[in-house]
This record gives sequence, structure tokens and C-alpha cells, in this order.
Amino acid sequence: MAIDPSKISTSITPFAMIDEHSALPQEQEILFTMHTVFRVGEIKQTAENSRLWEVQLAITDESDPQLAGLTDRIKEEISGRGWQRMGQLMLKVGHFDQAEELYNELLENASDDIERAHIYHQLGWLKDDQGDYQQAATFYEKSLEIDRKTLPEDDASLAPTYSNIGAVYKNMGEYSKALEYYEKDLEITKKALPPTHPSLATSYNNIGLVYNNMG
Repeated sequence: MAIDPSKISTSITPFAMIDEHSALPQEQEILFTMHTVFRVGEIKQTAENSRLWEVQLAITDESDPQLAGLTDRIKEEISGRGWQRMGQLMLKVGHFDQAEELYNELLENASDDIERAHIYHQLGWLKDDQGDYQQAATFYEKSLEIDRKTLPEDDASLAPTYSNIGAVYKNMGEYSKALEYYEKDLEITKKALPPTHPSLATSYNNIGLVYNNMG
């Protein structure tokens, strides 16, 4: 990797040339700050060895509009704060064991029912992704039980949990239970959204798929 001298003065990403302090000074090592993001430029085979490839990287930072857009998108997809956001990120990248360990720790230290309901829901999502549908249903139902104590029966925020429970029962082949939860999701969604909203189509489709599986 090469550093473009013309970009050094404009970059706000800290880095240091450490070849004078390295055990292998001929490698001309460069130390970058954590969370440095690079844009991939040209990729080509080296002239000296056809089995090696040279990748040209350019430092980018918050002033890059594409990076800023990607960062905003990730923030939208990963909600919550602090450790809960970390848990969601672990789920996104498939680090299920670490996510489960973190959520169990958060559950032990949860300060209120709202937080506990959210953590149970995330544990349900985790087990759902792992294919452990029975455990997923248990966690989702715990989340729903807590939420129903504090929210109206037709609160729109309950719909996704009903839908998720319906999905895990469908995956287990328990179609009557799946219909029960899917129909509750549809009932809430019809009250909360306009008749042409895509989420309604999804709710109807979920019910249709269950009937199709039932033959």
C-alpha cells in the first residue's frame, strides 16, 4: 500500500510512519488510528510475482458523502444505545454466541420491563436465526407477555412480535398456532396502517402461506 503525499495534508485520519521503530524497517510500516476506513482503488498483479496482487487504498473520512450515507444507513438499521446496539451489530454479522452472552448479561442488569422486553425479543431473534425455533418462540412470548402488561392490546409495536412468533410456529409445523399469531398481527396492522401499505400485504401473505402448507 502506498500513501499519496498530496492527500496527507487534507486527511483528518491520524497515522504515523513507524519504519524507524520497526524490527523490519524495510517494510516501511504505517500505523493507522482505529476505525480507519479505506476506499479500494486499483487492483493489479505485481510485476515481480504473478501470485501477488497490489491493492491501492485511499483513506476516507466523514467528509466522504458515500461513507456518510453508509454510516447513516447502518445507524438506522441498528437501533438502541450502548451495549444493546453492540448486540444488534453482533447479530448482523452472525456472531451469535457473543451476542447471546451479551444479551444474557444485559438481561441480568435490566432496570425496567421495557428493557427486559426488548432483550427477550432480541434473544428470540437470535435463536430464530440459529434455527432453534422452540427457544425462539419462548423468548418472543416472554417479550410479548411483558409488553402486553404496559401497552394497549392493539398497540402497533406489538405487531412485529406477533408476526415473529407466527413465523417460528410455522417453521415448526404448528400451523394452528402460527395462524393465531399471524391473524393477531394482521388485526393490529389493519388498524395501524393504511389499506395499501406493503406491511399489510406481508401479513396477508404470511397467513396465505400457512394455509398453503396446511393443504
